[in-house]
Amino acid sequence: MSTLDEMKDFVLKKARDNNIKFIRLWFTDVQGMLKSFSITFEELEGALNEGMGFDGSSIEGFSRIEESDVIALPDPGTFQVLPWSSSENGVARMFCDVMQPDGSNFEGDPRYVLKRTLKKAADLGYTYYVGPELEFFYFKSDKSPDIIDNGGYFDQTSLTVASDLRRTTILYLEAMGIGVEYSHHEVAPSQHEIDLRYTDALTMADNAMTYRSIVKEVATRAGYYATFMPKPLYGENGSGMHTHQSLFKGDKNLFFDANDKYHLSTEAKWFIAGILKHSKEICAITNQWVNSYKRLVPGYEAPVYISWARRNRSTMVRVPMYKPGREKATRIELRSPDPACNPYLAFSVMLAAGLEGIKNKYPLAEPVEENIFEWDIVKREECAIETLPDNLFEAVKFMEGSSLVRETLGEHVFTKFIENKKIEWDRYRTFVTNYEIDNYLPIL
Repeated sequence: MSTLDEMKDFVLKKARDNNIKFIRLWFTDVQGMLKSFSITFEELEGALNEGMGFDGSSIEGFSRIEESDVIALPDPGTFQVLPWSSSENGVARMFCDVMQPDGSNFEGDPRYVLKRTLKKAADLGYTYYVGPELEFFYFKSDKSPDIIDNGGYFDQTSLTVASDLRRTTILYLEAMGIGVEYSHHEVAPSQHEIDLRYTDALTMADNAMTYRSIVKEVATRAGYYATFMPKPLYGENGSGMHTHQSLFKGDKNLFFDANDKYHLSTEAKWFIAGILKHSKEICAITNQWVNSYKRLVPGYEAPVYISWARRNRSTMVRVPMYKPGREKATRIELRSPDPACNPYLAFSVMLAAGLEGIKNKYPLAEPVEENIFEWDIVKREECAIETLPDNLFEAVKFMEGSSLVRETLGEHVFTKFIENKKIEWDRYRTFVTNYEIDNYLPIL
């Protein structure tokens, strides 16, 4: 019996033992929105073996109407009982790979994009690990950004409601096999963070989607609203998804070098250089919304300057300090992504950029340990410090010209993503805001 067959049998047994009646089949569209439909336990064995068909033309960025049939094939390794499920007629979930009717992978499936990129790394002997820090806000409702606390960084006083929400969220995450390192209040009022324990990129992309779903579910059940919108509050810090990354070969961390003054290997430096060189091209993926660029401005701890450092958090890439005996923890931290991105696509382009740096042996400049936010434009130009795109349209233009991103995403996702972003930008740039009415109508 194959390992896959054993996993399928395990899923059926676990579902039966837990009185599971409904199984939610999860996948994402090109935008990173979680999609789902439910099947009953009686359909589970057939779904595991053959998948479940659905109309792909109704999903954003998937199929054209004349080629709409696709199949959701559950990944048995992702079966988990939803922690709020009842003991009778329970509910579980599984992530799916989206397939063509002929059994081939569907090119528009973001999970397949990541699998394809990870295979390129695996063919070189690499395993890609990530550990994202997804920040979010709790509000009273989804109608307006009314905060539920006035806390600041690591604050605890008078945060009973938020602390309870975070605590329940962590218990639910752990019940679903998702490791959590720690949680805390972030800088802005009503802003919070729960950090997931690092793991391989495909598992983490699934975990990130589950995390976002559980954060929202817990808040809703308590009568509140949680959002991963990058910049919901004017004048306050936005929410980021600082992403820690490392490459392993077997049990060896390829980013560590005991003899280097920064304890970074040559491969690590090439990887960082790849991230920096291609950062403008991948920005539309890691920061994919109009609102993302309200966060990426100087002064609110969001990195806009394309540079790297060890201690300096104003740079785009930071290398956490090495601790003796913790060689396996050597990693780089990309600080520009936000938590509203599609994690499957984001991890794909991050890895692709890093691998391109290794392939071409990109040189890495010295780290910048000064606060770049305090530099004037002359000094930044003297030091050749460039900035990330100012808005979504600019980011999309960089992406359009990128052969790296096109190859990584594949023609289908690349084209559909850009089409969606251009529509979003056109709607935004023609929309008349309250700011314009308040400031221009009385005087013009």
